[in-house]
Amino acid sequence: MHNQEIPVAKLNIQASEIAEHCSERILENEIEGITVEHHVVPSSGAVVDHATEGVKTIYLFIQGAGSIVAADASYEIVPETIFLPNMVEQIVINVAQNDTLHYLKISTKLTAQDKLDLAGFPAQNTQNVYYAKFIDCQPYTEKIKNLNTVSRTILSNKIIPRVAMGTVQTKGPDEVGAHEHPMLEQLFLGLSENSCTVYADDAQVDFPEHALLHIPLGSRHSVSVEKDEVMYYVWMDFFLDKQGEEWLNTHKVIGGDE
Repeated sequence: MHNQEIPVAKLNIQASEIAEHCSERILENEIEGITVEHHVVPSSGAVVDHATEGVKTIYLFIQGAGSIVAADASYEIVPETIFLPNMVEQIVINVAQNDTLHYLKISTKLTAQDKLDLAGFPAQNTQNVYYAKFIDCQPYTEKIKNLNTVSRTILSNKIIPRVAMGTVQTKGPDEVGAHEHPMLEQLFLGLSENSCTVYADDAQVDFPEHALLHIPLGSRHSVSVEKDEVMYYVWMDFFLDKQGEEWLNTHKVIGGDE
């Protein structure tokens, strides 16, 4: 394990002169049952996306503006927005005039147990569209982070079984302390101005903005940021089983019970 590398892929955010919608898979086959695609859509185009049986889909909008039409409702797209169609069978993604839209489409294949667990979730979590701007999401604290670090949960584990997401934001010098979580696979997505270093066991890698990174499963990992630099990324947790979700109890909601 100590000789492993930290897989990282830089998104081509500079692809702004394209004439039509294009997409590519990122870090393909890194996590079983998880597919990540980077989509780029010019203002002249629109994307019609359909639900896939047995798959839940998450959209993370990272650059550009536009709107999503889902079940006769419209949702504003701005950078750092999350959207889940849930039970909506078709959505239309429109791009603002003279803009280019960049987003990640993350698909997670449901297991038989996931489908059973999903049936027990609150109906409002599974039937309704889920839409949120990162800045509006619930903040939390964690022992491995300093008090000046701002963390938010952007997707709770009660919407898609075994999946949770959040953001980490701070200015250096700072760090996310070393820790291990062998019960989950984890991806990081670098957001605007992110410039930090990720460590996993004996490996380390530069982690810039608009990059997707896979934390090696079971590794002891941490993140550091130098003085005046920015740490700002999305963490995505994909738990191996339902029991592993107890890890999320280490997140203490600000204003909640200790």
